[in-house]
Amino acid sequence: MRTIPPLPTPLPQLVDAVQRYIASRDESSPFYTAADGLIILRGEQQRHPTHLVHKPSLCIVVQGAKWTSFGSSKLEYRAGQALVVSLDMPGASQIVEGGPSEPYLSVIIELDQVAMREIIEQHAPAPPQSEAPPNGGAFVIRLEEALIDCALRAVRLLERPEAIAVLYPLIMREICFWLSAGPWGGHIARMIVGGDRHQGIIKVMHMLRDEFARPFRIDELAALAKLSPSAFHHKFKDLTSLTPLQYQKQVRLLEARRLMAAGEANVQTAALRVGYESFSQFNREYARMFGAPPRRDILRFGEVAIGNEPTGPIFADSTTPATARQ
Repeated sequence: MRTIPPLPTPLPQLVDAVQRYIASRDESSPFYTAADGLIILRGEQQRHPTHLVHKPSLCIVVQGAKWTSFGSSKLEYRAGQALVVSLDMPGASQIVEGGPSEPYLSVIIELDQVAMREIIEQHAPAPPQSEAPPNGGAFVIRLEEALIDCALRAVRLLERPEAIAVLYPLIMREICFWLSAGPWGGHIARMIVGGDRHQGIIKVMHMLRDEFARPFRIDELAALAKLSPSAFHHKFKDLTSLTPLQYQKQVRLLEARRLMAAGEANVQTAALRVGYESFSQFNREYARMFGAPPRRDILRFGEVAIGNEPTGPIFADSTTPATARQ
């Protein structure tokens, strides 16, 4: 039987602070845009995963448990742990522990890349551990008390909204410091800031993200990354657990789903707008990713997605629909 280590001391205080904040808000919505880049999530065990593109963020589990998958990599994390996402990566997440009496609770903090860069320039990050993280662009950490204390002060700050603009950036800088000073500080620095080894790959990811409807050739992307096609393919998959084609395909399908769920396009129009020339191929790949063909999925989406799936722009915070983010 797996032994779960004791939770860090400040975590119960963070649970209380999150619950108190949620109690003051609309109970019908599990997503709370607490401040720019600070999201509080409340949820229960899900039957279907949530699909979206994760932005660089720190996803702190306050109560319950969840998994997130990026390609072939599946990461599980629970109270006292956090998912660190250092790149824009499409993935799927599912709450696996959380109920009416003890719901899943998390605090999602979008990482400020400018602040992270400044902290790294001022303080050299800790050398990485000898063991490689589970996934190049995302991995799970056990929370130290310093990071939980930062999240606690950020949540408590919400009771004084007039102070957020002044004090939250200071808390963000402290979060960046503790991340850079932790065992994966060097790795996080390379991913978020973009060291020489990864700048080319990150540039390609941004192009695939921003121009997802445009067809690309591998040699074209490799040239942009200043790598040979084979080296580019290998490094891209190391970072994202996806091939470049899979990355682009998931971004396309997520945007198509958003368009249909928002009533901005029907199935055929959505397929064309995201770059598909073959409607049958779109249907096959959509059903493979979301577990049902487009029309049936959107019907199911409308029944269960309110509060459980994103319904706005696909590049929202880690588990946050744009209706909460904007």
